[in-house]
Amino acid sequence: MVDKIYFPESILPQQKGQAKRPQEPGSSFEDVLAKRVKFSGHAQDMVSRRQIDLSPSHIQRINDAVNKAEEKGARDSLVLIDGIALVVSVKNRTVITAVDQPHMKGKVFTNIDSAVIA
Repeated sequence: MVDKIYFPESILPQQKGQAKRPQEPGSSFEDVLAKRVKFSGHAQDMVSRRQIDLSPSHIQRINDAVNKAEEKGARDSLVLIDGIALVVSVKNRTVITAVDQPHMKGKVFTNIDSAVIA
């Protein structure tokens, strides 16, 4: 007697001429990476020089804030998070500059069209 072994469809090799199943939008590795915020050279310098501590939790909250700004049609946004101000290019998903609480006094943020408190 021979028992048949059944494999889930997802692990079976693709047959010739068989179309691939479409992926859900935003599920590819490139899409995931494209949705992550980047830091410009200037922003990296400001974070380092001002000793701003950004944890993985902060980065996730910044990403969430940029997503919200994007949904509202923002282009350049001020993101306020735990006493840190970040100017972000929403379109490019890039942090342009970072200012901590002690350096905020008297600062004027220009060329922004929105603010997100994260």
